[in-house]
Amino acid sequence: MAREVTLPKMGQTMEEGTVVNCLVKVGDEVKKGDVIFEIETDKATLEMESPAGGFVKYILAQANQTLPVGGAMMVLGEKDEQVPMSFVAALTGGIGLAAGTMSTPAAQMPTTITPPTAAEPVAPSRPIGKIMISPRAKKMAEELGVDLTTVKGTGPAGKITEADIRGAAETKRVAPPPSAEKATAPGRPKTSGGDARPTLTTAAEARLGSTVPVNRLQRITAERMLKSKREIPCFYLTIRVDMTDLVAARSKMNETGNVKVAFNDFIMKAVATGLEKYPMMTGQLAGDAIKLADAIHVGLAISVPDGLVAPLVKDVNKKDVRQVARDSQALIERTRNDKLDLSDLEGGCITVSNLGGFGIESFIPIVVPGQCSILGIGRITDTCVPDNGNILVRKLMNMTLSVDHKVTNGAYAAQFLDFVKKMLEEPKQLMNME
Repeated sequence: MAREVTLPKMGQTMEEGTVVNCLVKVGDEVKKGDVIFEIETDKATLEMESPAGGFVKYILAQANQTLPVGGAMMVLGEKDEQVPMSFVAALTGGIGLAAGTMSTPAAQMPTTITPPTAAEPVAPSRPIGKIMISPRAKKMAEELGVDLTTVKGTGPAGKITEADIRGAAETKRVAPPPSAEKATAPGRPKTSGGDARPTLTTAAEARLGSTVPVNRLQRITAERMLKSKREIPCFYLTIRVDMTDLVAARSKMNETGNVKVAFNDFIMKAVATGLEKYPMMTGQLAGDAIKLADAIHVGLAISVPDGLVAPLVKDVNKKDVRQVARDSQALIERTRNDKLDLSDLEGGCITVSNLGGFGIESFIPIVVPGQCSILGIGRITDTCVPDNGNILVRKLMNMTLSVDHKVTNGAYAAQFLDFVKKMLEEPKQLMNME
């Protein structure tokens, strides 16, 4: 019996997803749990599993198409079953489907069914309310100055998607205005005046005067950071840590063993231990109460080509430093290979962000929405410090903690940060913890 496969809700905040890749073709047999699509959500690119077994009869979703949760993506059926086109028409709205093909066998069908497109653009006076478009796509159109009456939707029943808006915006940027074409004689270079068109490029190729499009990850990061600044009233605490003993202990520790322990691994372990002692630092305001985290998952900010991601190292408080190192290395590898899943991104209570490798001595990080705090780590510097009339050279490091004041106060957070400092200054405690 034919069965519709729809886009599932792959996260608590997910409203829609963009198809990155379809991993099956018409006629293929799939089993329940097989990966059939790669879907980009507002947090990561995830693998979508088939909810049932069967043979692929129709593929309704195309690459780069953005669908709402519950949108039709595929039709499965029995091996020799002929799925009537009326069934597909009911899923897609019945627009643009050819007559007389209701019982065409799967083997004779194209790999994908092209979703219906919107009608030809009409006069700009058409009311916006009659255009099928998701709220997020409509907001994007307003921000980019895109006229919705000129956009053809590629979503179900001609619905305009975010991808359609981005494409229209890029076309608008690249296409020179008619006056520019008329004002420039053939073979004559354009001047740098108002008729010059901007050049689209990538961040890696950025140069003065160019226009760099915002990718999906950058846009999501911008939205989340804006949400943080609007909704999270922060205070900030900075402390200096004497890392001299830890630098020596780490160097000795890495002489043996099959995993190299990074400074971040010690820091995450110290942070997790501090969260056990000061559990309010894991909380989130929920109505008239503060809900504390069930587990201590620590986010680790990782730089990727498209921006920044902060996946989670799980249950850090229950692991020794070497295990934290193994888990963080595997996490970094999955992140940079775009292999994260939703469980790597949800449920964190704090994030560690280290810019020491870039020569930064201190900075104020922005709290990730859904978490209580974030710890910014600076570089370790050789610093002269007084000691009973003598001058010693010690390895010092700045840490800045940004904290949600809705959850806790300065005194409590200061005790937590001081505890983390003392743990790092006594590395033997961290190394002996199981």
